[in-house]
Amino acid sequence: MNILYTKYMKSGVLVLAASALLLSSCQLGKHYTRPNLEMPATLKQDEQGNDSATIADYSWQEVYTDTLLQGLIYKMLDYNKDLLMASATIKEQAALKRIDWANMFPQVGLRVYGEKEGDNYGGNNYDPDNQADLKATISWELDLWGKLRWARDASLADFLGSIENRRALQMSLIARVAQSYFELVALDNELNIVRQTVSARRESLHLAQIRYEGGLTSEVAFRQAQVELARTATLVPDLERQISLKENELAFLTGDYPHAIRRASLPQEVRFPNNLPVGLPSTLLERRPDVREAEQALIAAYAEVGVAYTSMFPSLSLTSQLGAENDEVKHLLESPYHLIAGTVLQPIFGFGKNRARLKARKAARERATYAYEKAVLTALRDAYDAIATFNKMKEIYQTRLQLEQSSKSSLELAQLQYVNGAIGYMDLLDAQRTYLDAQIGLSNALRDRQLAMVNVYKALGGGWSVDE
Repeated sequence: MNILYTKYMKSGVLVLAASALLLSSCQLGKHYTRPNLEMPATLKQDEQGNDSATIADYSWQEVYTDTLLQGLIYKMLDYNKDLLMASATIKEQAALKRIDWANMFPQVGLRVYGEKEGDNYGGNNYDPDNQADLKATISWELDLWGKLRWARDASLADFLGSIENRRALQMSLIARVAQSYFELVALDNELNIVRQTVSARRESLHLAQIRYEGGLTSEVAFRQAQVELARTATLVPDLERQISLKENELAFLTGDYPHAIRRASLPQEVRFPNNLPVGLPSTLLERRPDVREAEQALIAAYAEVGVAYTSMFPSLSLTSQLGAENDEVKHLLESPYHLIAGTVLQPIFGFGKNRARLKARKAARERATYAYEKAVLTALRDAYDAIATFNKMKEIYQTRLQLEQSSKSSLELAQLQYVNGAIGYMDLLDAQRTYLDAQIGLSNALRDRQLAMVNVYKALGGGWSVDE
């Protein structure tokens, strides 16, 4: 047993020496550095001042205060199938990351083997040849040049990229649920406007019929009133269809089968903030998870180049077996056994395969660089578009409100003049059409104002934080 103990001590010294060699080894290759992007100074094209505060720092509960909408978002976060698939991808990448991390350390195994064998050549020379083995095996590829660490870095970047992918998906889905909800509320309001207009058209038709039967107007005015009533009534089933489709969309987003969606009514007035904090362009690199995901993909591409580069250098693998073997089990522990071997593998000639692999990884890194730059450009364009739209919504709302109020007054005056015979039915019809269009336009302005806030919040990277 002293011999076996001595062998184990020697093996321990060998392992320590290998560990020192591993720790002193280098990681060859080019490490990741973020591309130097010349970012604009501000996100507000009409202002020179910079402010680091941004609405994206608010939680989505603070931005979307409608409790019914909040309930839909909570349900979406729990049951949306795309989010669940993204969460499963994170688990998959976490497991794969663990594999590349474990490859950096010695692999330990245990072999228990028994064999009963006998030879009897000639028929009178039986020779038993039994064998029993109990061996611990240790294998270790020393990371001399950093290949295993590059592989670990690549899997870590893939893992972090899957997290950012889920965050980007959550940000987009929250915005999509809010947008669909506000569109559904606006459709309800438009349907209510059309139904009220249909009722008004019926009254106009009744009045036109009385005037026609009384000889005060021609049949043309009466028939035109019928046409206008029918034309307006055709809007109702189309709006009801759109409402059903929008409800189905929200049900799908929340991971449920089609059903009626509870919702509030469209507000009759809106308030516009005096100042909308949007932050600095540089904050988009940290706030937007899609940009962060693209950066992780670029980091992984750098690491893959490192793996391909270091694969061109010799690799050193150590193999050790410690244990005992004997032809009888009862004497197994009395016969220690050890084996220590080292293997150096050097790529000699592979018809340019390794160099081609390196070139391919470098091209992939170049593509990932352009993809990251495109993600930054997309984020900036989204932010500028959303901010510009939001800033103009106040003016659009005010003009459509004035149009609605003016057309309402004009219609009231036209109805009075028509009853008194001062104007013809066509003049009244023009006033009615103008008022209907103005009502729908104002309803759309209210909807667009809500959607503008959704788009600004999403474009600035709001709605993905875990603590929200």
